[in-house]
Amino acid sequence: MFHLPRFKTGSRRREKKRRLLIETDDYLNVALENFSGYIAVDEVYDGPFCILSIVDNREFRRLTYRVLERSPKKEDIHEFLNSFKNILARRGLSLKGITTDGSNLYPEAIKSVFPGVRHQICVFHVLKEINRSILKAVTKVRRELNATKTKRTKRGRPTDRDDKQLIKKNERIQAKITALFDNRFLFVQRSLTKKERATFHEITKGFPELRKLREIMEEVYRLFDRRCTIDTALEKLRKLRTRVKRFKELSKSLSKLESPTLEKSLVFLSDKQLPSTSNAVERGNRRHRKMQKTVYRVRTKSHIENRIALDMYRESRLPRRRRTTERLHWKRCDELKRTCQFHEMAD
Repeated sequence: MFHLPRFKTGSRRREKKRRLLIETDDYLNVALENFSGYIAVDEVYDGPFCILSIVDNREFRRLTYRVLERSPKKEDIHEFLNSFKNILARRGLSLKGITTDGSNLYPEAIKSVFPGVRHQICVFHVLKEINRSILKAVTKVRRELNATKTKRTKRGRPTDRDDKQLIKKNERIQAKITALFDNRFLFVQRSLTKKERATFHEITKGFPELRKLREIMEEVYRLFDRRCTIDTALEKLRKLRTRVKRFKELSKSLSKLESPTLEKSLVFLSDKQLPSTSNAVERGNRRHRKMQKTVYRVRTKSHIENRIALDMYRESRLPRRRRTTERLHWKRCDELKRTCQFHEMAD
């Protein structure tokens, strides 16, 4: 049997060629054609390497990146932002807002390179830290409940009345601990249904401090309501901090409410166009982490740069692919309609 050579069209990723294409001014001119003025900056780690990325936070398009062979320092962030500032200056564009996570790498560099530009801390990262502290407080209550259990002095099946009562008491305590663990999400969920509120009321009987945790969490969510102004939100935050200080045990667990990043996460209330999260840049980071699980080559700096360039090229081609898919879909629908009409006429 005659075997033809393997058909290689489409088998190569052409990463090096895509990188050369991405690094040209033509790509930046197209990417910045509809520049919104709002960017998101973040870093992602790949072993000893660190990838810095700047993404248009409203157009969801990566604009530039930088691969470091070590953990980033404030000087690296300053140089990275300064190079992006030069890119904008050459095209006569200006920056209106920057969104980052709560890392201390960015504030000084942003003030130095982009003075006067609004700096928004990602709301998702701030809420993540507060939710974690709430769940830690619930865990502390569960451990205290577990410590109230009384150990049996006898082994085997219970024989006397006191021993039976002791076992029932321990079972009730364990049931309470299990209920708090299985329904711990009710303490941090943004909104609860009627059934979930009934469940929450049942599992927190005898624990008023746990109900206070839920009330505090609801007030935290109200801070990020777009209908509020930043002055109203800051006043709400001041009252919330005062209220938490009244409860000594809760104030220790909810120390994250005193963090200055919480105030910086409310900056988006003063600008309706400023995104409250850095989801635009996190999407690219998630794609890179997924690539880490599927690509098992020896990673080098050039290899990572090529992979990111390929990802940026595919992202730039996404609108065209969507239009092609829609056209094929409508064409297939038209063919099906014609086929159905033909069969109806034949019958």
